[in-house]
Amino acid sequence: MQWQTKLPLIAILRGITPDEARTHVAAILDAGFDAVEIPLNSPEWETSIGDIVANFGDRALIGGGTVLKPEQVDRLAEMGCKLIVTPNTQPEVIRRAVSHGMTVCPGCATASEAFTALEAGAQALKIFPSSAFGPDYIKALKAVLPADVPVFAVGGVTPENLHQWLQAGCVGAGLGSDLYRAGQPLSRTIEQAKAFVNAYQEAVQ
Repeated sequence: MQWQTKLPLIAILRGITPDEARTHVAAILDAGFDAVEIPLNSPEWETSIGDIVANFGDRALIGGGTVLKPEQVDRLAEMGCKLIVTPNTQPEVIRRAVSHGMTVCPGCATASEAFTALEAGAQALKIFPSSAFGPDYIKALKAVLPADVPVFAVGGVTPENLHQWLQAGCVGAGLGSDLYRAGQPLSRTIEQAKAFVNAYQEAVQ
């Protein structure tokens, strides 16, 4: 299995509004990102995701996050989303996403959850919340997982500590509040997006 975007960093824009979505996503993609997730607990998420898919679907892997139900997967597939990210390991959600030809990155915390997700067809794994476990935990978990499974750290990842997660065996990370907080100015989004891209490039040189 191989992660399908050039930069294995997923921008998580929790709480973004339809009025902000296009400008912030454009800035993030201009900085070098090519995967964006808008969680479904964001205001008017259908409007935001629909607009982002229409405007940037040819440039990036666009999807929904905090996806909890198979029906939500169906709706996102109708909208043209290609990515499903979940906070938990729900086999039926994973199978539904795979049936639509989508990339699914489910949240898991234990080896049992990780293997359940893989058996359901997940192409990548999100270790969440990573900050509660630490890089050493992920390193230990990676030792029992198939070597080719892309693992993402999500939760508490910053430009300053990104290299620690990569050294632990993660292919990349999902970036939430250290990249975007609801209502923050566009200048902050640009600054943080560039910082994360630079941190990744420095870490993998």
